[in-house]
Amino acid sequence: MSSDIILKVENLGKQYRLGLVGTGTISHDINRWWSRIRGKEDPYLKVGEANVRSEKGNSEYVWAIKNINFEVKRGEVLGIIGKNGAGKSTLLKILSKVTSPTEGLVKTNGRIASLLEVGTGFHPEMTGRENIYLNGAILGMTKSEINKKIDEIIDFSGCLRYIDTPVKRYSSGMRVRLAFAVAAFLEPDILVVDEVLAVGDAEFQKKAIGKMQDISTSDGRTVLFVSHNMESMARLCERGILLNHGKIEYTGKINDVIDYYLSNNLEFRSIFTEDDLEENCFVKSVALTNKKGESTSNFKFNDTIFLSFEVLKKEEDNKDYNLSLAIVNPNNVVILSSSFSDANDFNIDKGLNTFTVDISGNMLNKGDYKVRLFFYSNTDRKTIQRIDCLNFKVNEIGFYKNAQVRRALIIPKLNWVKV
Repeated sequence: MSSDIILKVENLGKQYRLGLVGTGTISHDINRWWSRIRGKEDPYLKVGEANVRSEKGNSEYVWAIKNINFEVKRGEVLGIIGKNGAGKSTLLKILSKVTSPTEGLVKTNGRIASLLEVGTGFHPEMTGRENIYLNGAILGMTKSEINKKIDEIIDFSGCLRYIDTPVKRYSSGMRVRLAFAVAAFLEPDILVVDEVLAVGDAEFQKKAIGKMQDISTSDGRTVLFVSHNMESMARLCERGILLNHGKIEYTGKINDVIDYYLSNNLEFRSIFTEDDLEENCFVKSVALTNKKGESTSNFKFNDTIFLSFEVLKKEEDNKDYNLSLAIVNPNNVVILSSSFSDANDFNIDKGLNTFTVDISGNMLNKGDYKVRLFFYSNTDRKTIQRIDCLNFKVNEIGFYKNAQVRRALIIPKLNWVKV
């Protein structure tokens, strides 16, 4: 392994047996023993299915990850993306030596520190200060090395007042703060972070991402980062890996990986059945289309986004209904909202009713969005449906020469006049 490669993964795989925890049957053990003394491969490594959590399989063995191969350079920030159950946490646990692989090799040229779960490695009866020394010792640091860093660790964590209090009395957010500070300031060669920042508040997330950028650019250390927040991924990472059903599906520059992931996981239409709701009137479907009437979830900045809603009323009634929508960004900030009562007092007739609304181009900034649906009975003062029903993305910005510096939520094309 060359000196600029700090981590190399070769044909990595992890197999689990489904069902009750145990060592298996006597027949399995005898078969494994007989294969081993003859120098043969474990026969149960040949069986097993991909890890598709939503489908019932035919095998009692499942591959959480399989045939994983990649290299990470020193000082690189690698993002690992995938749905829940794709194998991300299993991969990081193997890299962190929490569990061993079923097959394959992991080669490293440095010390690894990991943040896999809230408070991992903390002893609840020990104080925050004592846990700093404990974690440092686990990472191979001497007491003098920890002493040099301990004031910075405590200051960064923001837990000074509670640092001599047992960790069992900390909130989950305080544990994350302290755990991240320990891992980041004790100078590991490779820092592994698995979605734990989602527990922290916005201020700490910003500090943590800034710290990870500093340790990669200034200190030349490597970061492996797993998150479902694509905005944080794009800001922090240079390169990405997309895992799907335990295998690498796509790898490349982080923005390319994010675009591939989102474009293959977006829906163009959401359909709700009568089984979902015991209501006389409800929204049956929502669809996204472009100006050509084609179903899509990818739009350019100057494209008009068309939304259509099908509302089903099974029997006539005298109730007054209202349909509205909100466009929400990944940080759950409502960018805009609109209701059909803003324009007209529409009547909803018995049967299927269709309502359309469009969001003009030159409005939403580049990014990822979701459509939040509200369907309300004014008569009963009752919310019938409140659903995040569709995702879409706005890709490129059309008319601004320096669009990359425009951080606004909306960037409408205003009418500028020289007078």
